[in-house]
Amino acid sequence: MNIFVGSLPFSIEEADLRGYFEEYGAVDSVKIISDKFTGRSKGFGFVEMPNDEEAQKAIDELNGGSIDGRTIVVNKSEPKPEGERRSFNNNRGGNTGGGGRGGYNDRDNNRGGGRF
Repeated sequence: MNIFVGSLPFSIEEADLRGYFEEYGAVDSVKIISDKFTGRSKGFGFVEMPNDEEAQKAIDELNGGSIDGRTIVVNKSEPKPEGERRSFNNNRGGNTGGGGRGGYNDRDNNRGGGRF
């Protein structure tokens, strides 16, 4: 089962997070998400546990618990439906409704009318 863990202290390491979950069973992987530019933790991550019963027990007991003074959120990770994923290329030219020209590829949308 893939488990989401949020509100993590920014200082926590993956090995530490693994230790919390290994108290409930085997852990396949641990990944703390970090900013790709700064390398700093974003305060959330994912833990993969192969046994669903052990994973559910970890969720039940760790959700609302505290790590380094922060109350963490722990729940089953559900993949986002494809339509909810953000795309950064939908807005060619960058015109999001403000005035002025949007960009180099903005032939029809240069009146600043807010067309998406």
